[in-house]
Formats: sequence, C-alpha cells, structure tokens
Amino acid sequence: MRFLQRFVVTWAFNLLAIWVAVKLIDGLHYSDFGALVLTSLVFALVNMIVKPIIKLLTLPLILLTLGVLLFFINILMLYITDWLVSGFKIDHFIDAVWGTMVIWAVNWVLQLFYDVDDRHRGKQAASRA
Repeated sequence: MRFLQRFVVTWAFNLLAIWVAVKLIDGLHYSDFGALVLTSLVFALVNMIVKPIIKLLTLPLILLTLGVLLFFINILMLYITDWLVSGFKIDHFIDAVWGTMVIWAVNWVLQLFYDVDDRHRGKQAASRA
C-alpha cells in the first residue's frame, strides 16, 4: 500500500477510534463532526511524524521500562492532538489514559479485519521469488 493510501486508512481508523472513545469516556469531547475529522487527521499526523522522533529520543528509557513507556508516549500523542485542535478536549489525565486504551483497541480490531500493515508484504514477496 502506498504512503497516501496508508495515511487515508490510518486517518479513517482514527476517526472511528476517536469517535468510539468519546462515546465511551465522559472526559473526552469534540465540538462537532468537523472537529472530529480534524482531530483524527491531526492525531494521524502526530503519530506519523512526532511519535517516531519521541520514540527515538526515548529509546533507552523504552528499553529500561521494557516498553511500558510506549503507552505513555501514546498518551502524549493524544495530549498533543488536544493541544493542536481547539475543538477536541481532554478533561483529566485518567480520561487520556482510558482514551488511549480505547483508541488502541479499536485500531487493533480494525487492523485485524482490514489488513493494512503491508510492511512485511515486500519481504514475503521477495522470499517467494
């Protein structure tokens, strides 16, 4: 899958995941559908651009905590989205924790049903040739 296609799928999955999180968690809010669309777009961009940089900078701590820090990095990505999008609001830290878990779970289920992780397909195709 090309980068743009992958980005659009990621954005769509995040749209649904954030919508579900807002419906399930009282401390997450968006002002209107346009804000939800913008929130999911910004969240996808933050995860594609900022998250890899943060992961690289914190790699020793990620290893030291056996990956637990990755969960807090995901929470940070949600807070950065909150900071960048005026129509999206997180009331409390615990809401961000639960929101991160819901968004992760929804994205995980969607990726199981709609196989969008094509990073390994090139290796599989090369090994069959």
